[in-house]
Amino acid sequence: MFKRIDHIEIIPADFERSIRFYTDVLGFTVRQQMTVAAAPLEEIAYLALGDTVLELMRVKDPTITAAEPWSTGYRMMALEVEDMDAVLAYLAGKGITPSWGPVALGPSKRAEIRDCDGFPIELRQW
Repeated sequence: MFKRIDHIEIIPADFERSIRFYTDVLGFTVRQQMTVAAAPLEEIAYLALGDTVLELMRVKDPTITAAEPWSTGYRMMALEVEDMDAVLAYLAGKGITPSWGPVALGPSKRAEIRDCDGFPIELRQW
């Protein structure tokens, strides 16, 4: 009946800056970008990484909420990486350092970074 997660939606503070972060730093590609006339929604961009999709939503005057890392709700998305050490070295070259980890969890490695709005992103090497 249910097949997979189709996409994850994010409302960034700066729409264009977020598109640049996810494409230039994390390697997503813009699958589709369009204007939307459904106030307060103004524009959406679908960004693809492999067979996963992230939907960035430009809204008029987005409000910033202070989320606690252990509060109820969605916590973060996770990106699977091939080589944690290589990924962290690459990100360091872009000025991005882990906000947590890396740590070994049995046969896997886990670290966390933050996007340009401070949203957490897990990195996992299996």
